[in-house]
Amino acid sequence: MVIAGTLVLQAPAAHAYVALMAGQSARPLNGTFNTVPVLHSNQPEEVFGPGILVNTAPGRAIATETRQSLNNAAYTFNGDFGLHVHHKYFPENASRLGGRYVRGKLTIATIVINPGSRPVTLEMERGAIRNSFEAPYQGNHLMGVKPLGRRPWNTGPGDATSVIMLRGELDPKMPNNLVIPPYSRRVLFHTRLPARGIANGLLRGRSDGPFQMAVVAAEDPQTDADLFAVLDHGMLAPGRIYLKMLSKIHYGQVFSRVGGVAIGDEYQASLVHDLNTGSLHVPFTSTNRHTFGTREVQVNPLASRMVDSSLDNVGTYGVRFDVDLNLKGNGPYELVMSHPTANGRQFTAFRGSIGIRTKEGYNDVHVGLRSGESLSLATLNLVPGANNPVRVSMVYPADATPGHLLSVVPSYQLAQLREREERIALARAAAAEAARQQAAPKAPPTVAAPAPARPPAGRTATTPPPAPAGRPAPLPPRPVAAPRFLPTLVPAWIRPLPAIPLPLLNQAPGESSNEGTQTVLLGRYREAADAQQRFLREMMGR
Repeated sequence: MVIAGTLVLQAPAAHAYVALMAGQSARPLNGTFNTVPVLHSNQPEEVFGPGILVNTAPGRAIATETRQSLNNAAYTFNGDFGLHVHHKYFPENASRLGGRYVRGKLTIATIVINPGSRPVTLEMERGAIRNSFEAPYQGNHLMGVKPLGRRPWNTGPGDATSVIMLRGELDPKMPNNLVIPPYSRRVLFHTRLPARGIANGLLRGRSDGPFQMAVVAAEDPQTDADLFAVLDHGMLAPGRIYLKMLSKIHYGQVFSRVGGVAIGDEYQASLVHDLNTGSLHVPFTSTNRHTFGTREVQVNPLASRMVDSSLDNVGTYGVRFDVDLNLKGNGPYELVMSHPTANGRQFTAFRGSIGIRTKEGYNDVHVGLRSGESLSLATLNLVPGANNPVRVSMVYPADATPGHLLSVVPSYQLAQLREREERIALARAAAAEAARQQAAPKAPPTVAAPAPARPPAGRTATTPPPAPAGRPAPLPPRPVAAPRFLPTLVPAWIRPLPAIPLPLLNQAPGESSNEGTQTVLLGRYREAADAQQRFLREMMGR
């Protein structure tokens, strides 16, 4: 709608705040999670110092902030298992932040514990550990959709580990297998994280017996024994800001990070859709806040949790999503990923990698998606009268915000969206410019100067008046440089007068009863015009 020449954008309906889906509806995927238990160590996300981050062994630990004794997220793994670790280091001790000094380092380590009387062997299938100095995120160069490349170490630690999991590879930093002796502990892996850095680790493996896991943080440990000492000390690492919000977490008013064991590290879905009946929209990742009208929530439950953890695995970090689309249609279609703008905030909503498999082969791309955007991941050339299978896969990366829509639309529908976005951008720019001009201070009104007086007889307009007796004669006026943009800078009162109408100039004497009056007026008109022209030339230095 338009009000007083200004474009006002009306809010779309609640179920269609993805512009690409306006006027259309989404259908649920009805997928399922598997039952693999995964330890998530993401609470606290920002760690201030050494201590226990999460421990699945039975027992309790003391919170640094409140001195309360809190239950561990007790769970015993046996068989397939997963691990997700994501933490930032911001030391309370300012001397460790760097500046003139070398940054302090925090070692994030995963310890595996054998509570039984026989050895337990862990076989690692795939996984990786990276920190933000090994895999820095170069956001300015990685927005939009780009080919992933073989070594995507400039996409941030969360995406770097997710890519290795997506490709089914095992980082050389990870052991292929590890034996835990009876009633013993071993360090599974660790990384040294400089202050103000981020560390992310993902792992999928299998054990031949029961075991437990713990994640600890230690400042400047020298041996594995120093890491075990942190665990034995029984103090939780500082940074647990959600301990003050337990009731809000319980009633769903606040979403904390995850510290506990979630059930499920893969989500699989399959559907058939005839594009001749309309475009396809499905939730790629959905939460209670973003179901796109389907009421489908793709969040897996927790089997155990720390008291300040979220109630479920709301972030789904490290979970692999495999969505199989069996499509019927004809011609070019676009596979599109979108994120909503329900509250109007603008932020980076996804920075990760997506694999796409069609009959033409496999390709993976890096996606940098902002809230409110819709980006084409690939063009699908559908064969009429046949099933066109498309598999879309991703391992959900840390530092992304779930609530993403996956769509298959005709190419012209995406082109129409781009055209509409351009019009909106132009309208917003015009409105911003109008507001800027309205807010700018206004120039003071121009005051007309009196017309030049007629010089006395015997003296021209450019001759200075005689100086009083005893005083030096005044200097002539100093020439003034001509303004660069004369038409807009010369006030109206010094602009040349309009031409005198030709009938008046050519009128012969005696043709009018007011001949004498016209002659006088004509002379004064010419005299005033000549005076203004001389004044202009003096101002312009001519």
